[in-house]
Amino acid sequence: MERESSTPASSWLGIDEAAPFAGKKATKAAAEDAFFRRWPKVVNATLVVFIMTMPPLLILLGGGRPGAPAVWIKSTVASLAARGEPKKDVLLGGLLLPGFDEQSCVSRYQSVYYRKNMTRPPSPHLLRRLRQQEALQRRCGPGTEPYRRASERLRSGQNAGDDFVATVDGCGYLVLISYRGLGNRILAITSAFLYAMLTGRVLLLDPGKTMADLFCEPFQGTSWMLPGDFPLEHFRDLGEDAPESYGNVAVNRSGSVAGLRFVYAHLDHGATPANRLLYCDDHRQFLHRVQWVILRTDSYIAPGIFLNPAYKEELDMMFPNKDAVFYLLSRYLLHPTNDVWGMVTRFYHSYLKNADERLGIQIRVFDGDEPFQHILDQILACTSQEHLLPGVVVSGGGGGGVAPPPIARIRDMYWRSPSATGEVVSVHQPSHELHQHFFRSTHDMKALAEMYLLSLTDKIVTSGWSTFGYVGSGLGGLTPYIMIKPENHTVPNPPCVRAMSMEPCDHGPPYFECTKKEIDKIIDTGNLVPHVRSCEDVPWGRKLAGPIS
Repeated sequence: MERESSTPASSWLGIDEAAPFAGKKATKAAAEDAFFRRWPKVVNATLVVFIMTMPPLLILLGGGRPGAPAVWIKSTVASLAARGEPKKDVLLGGLLLPGFDEQSCVSRYQSVYYRKNMTRPPSPHLLRRLRQQEALQRRCGPGTEPYRRASERLRSGQNAGDDFVATVDGCGYLVLISYRGLGNRILAITSAFLYAMLTGRVLLLDPGKTMADLFCEPFQGTSWMLPGDFPLEHFRDLGEDAPESYGNVAVNRSGSVAGLRFVYAHLDHGATPANRLLYCDDHRQFLHRVQWVILRTDSYIAPGIFLNPAYKEELDMMFPNKDAVFYLLSRYLLHPTNDVWGMVTRFYHSYLKNADERLGIQIRVFDGDEPFQHILDQILACTSQEHLLPGVVVSGGGGGGVAPPPIARIRDMYWRSPSATGEVVSVHQPSHELHQHFFRSTHDMKALAEMYLLSLTDKIVTSGWSTFGYVGSGLGGLTPYIMIKPENHTVPNPPCVRAMSMEPCDHGPPYFECTKKEIDKIIDTGNLVPHVRSCEDVPWGRKLAGPIS
C-alpha cells in the first residue's frame, strides 16, 4: 500500500526547509506493498552545518518514508565555462576516461567542480587494472558472443564439472544480487567490483527496481546491468542452504563442482563460517572451474579480502594507501543520473555554494530510541567536544513553557541566540521522510542525493552502524567523527570519536586466519595485518586503515 507524505515534494527543493521538524511518528500502513520490504525500522536524518562570513546553514537531510510521487525536475545545469569556474582535472588523475557523452551523465565530469581536489590519487597500477577490467567488460559483457555462449551454458548446464575451465572464451562472471538498503547496496557494489578485478570476472549488477534510476553506466561500450533474460531463474531466492553455496561446496563436497552450473557466494553480515571461507579463496581451489558466481552481500567486504594472503601483493600495488579503497572505487564507479544530480546541484547552489566551511551531521535512530531527546543531546555534546559548532550567547530572562521538538531545538538555538563567534547558523531540511524502505525509486533517488550532499562538506559527524554515513563520508574522502550507538536512552561517554580512516566498516568479516582456515575457532582478525583493524562503532566489525601514527 502506498503511503502518502504530509510534506509536499517541493520541500526537498528548498521551499519550506525552515519549517520545524515535528518529530511525529509515521502512521503504520494497513498493508505492506508486495514489492518492497522493510529492514529494521530506522529514522535517518543528516545535518550539514555551514560556517560562513555571511549567514551559514545547518541542513537536515532526512532518509526514510517515501512520500507522494514527486515531480523531479531534470537537470539543466549551465555550462561550466559560462559560470567562470577554474579548470579542474575532470578525469581525476586518470581514474576516469574521456569520451563519454557528457550530456547523458552530467555528474561524471562535473562533480569535480563541487569537491575539493582528490585527497588520495590513484596509483599507476590501479589505473592499469581499471583499463584491463574495462576491456574485459566490453569483450565479455551483455550483447557479446561470449556472453551469449556463457548464458546458454548456464541455461543448459553444458560443460559444468570438475574438468571445466571458467574462463572459456576468456570470460568469467560475478553477478551481484540487489540486496537491502541503498547504503548496503553501494558498499556491496564497490567491494564486489574489487573482487571481480582480483579474480578476472565481469561484474554484472542485478538492477532490482531502482539501480537504473540512480547511477550512470561506468563502462564505455557495454552495460554492467544484468539483462532481463538472464537464464538463471529464482537466483534472488538463493540462500546459505543451497547446494551451490560456497560453504557447501568447500566443506561437504570437498571442492567438487561436478554437476553445478554456478557457485553461490553468501556473504551476508550473518553468514556462516563455512560460507565466509570465500574470503580465503585464492580462486585456484575450485572457483576457476565455475564460469558463473552469484554473490549476495549487504556488507563492504573489502577488509575481508585484504586478509587473504593470496591477494596481498596485488592489493599493495593497487592501493598503497589502504584508507582510500572505497574513496577511489566509488569515485570511479558511482556517477548519479541526471535526475539525481539535478537534486544535488539545485540544493547546492541554493544553500551551500557560498559557505566558507561546511559540517555534515548524519543521524540514524534505531528501534527503541524514541523519544529523540538523548539523540539531540549526543549531537550537541559531540559538536561541542570537538569544537565543530559555535556556542551561543545565553541571555537572561528566558521563559518557561513547552520545550520545542528535538531537531527544532538546534534550529531555534541558533535562530534565537547569537553565536559566541558572531557567525549565523540557519536550519534547512531538504527531505522530511522518517523511515527507511527498500526498492522505491523516488526514495532511493532522494537518499542518494542526500549522500552526495553530505559528501560535499568539509567535516562530518556520522552515526555508528550506519551504512548511509559510511557512504557519505567515503564519497567525500572525509574522516568522520563517529557518534557511538547509545544504550538505554543515555548519551555515551565520549559521545563521539574520530575515526581512524574514511573507510567503511564491514559488519560481517571472517573470524579465522586464512592460512589455517579453522572455522570452528574465533580469533581477533583485527590484529592479523596492520591495515585491517576493529571498527570504532562495531567492535566485531573490521575496517581498512593506514599506518598507525
